[in-house]
Amino acid sequence: MQYMLMICGTEGAGPEPGYDMAAATDAWVKEMDGRGVRLQGHRLRPVVDATTVRMRGNEVLISDGPFAETKEQMFGFDLIECADLDEAIEVASKHPVAMFGMVEVRPFWPDEE
Repeated sequence: MQYMLMICGTEGAGPEPGYDMAAATDAWVKEMDGRGVRLQGHRLRPVVDATTVRMRGNEVLISDGPFAETKEQMFGFDLIECADLDEAIEVASKHPVAMFGMVEVRPFWPDEE
């Protein structure tokens, strides 16, 4: 089953001083790639670069910023393929951002056959 990991946190918040986030993330990526569960992933630009698009009637409404009024924002994503939700949770729990932010695990709808 495929799952989207939405890597979220509060801009400006991070791990304890001295923690090498880049090295920890690289190690997580290497482990999950080695296990064959990580299909792809990438960081996102900061929330100040976000654009929200809505359609109301025939009018396109565009606004700067994130889709929701919340302190926590999406930093990136990873697409994983795991045997079940338990494995997806185990993979998400090892992501470095889980220590100070959150990782939302959401399954994809199964393909129609």
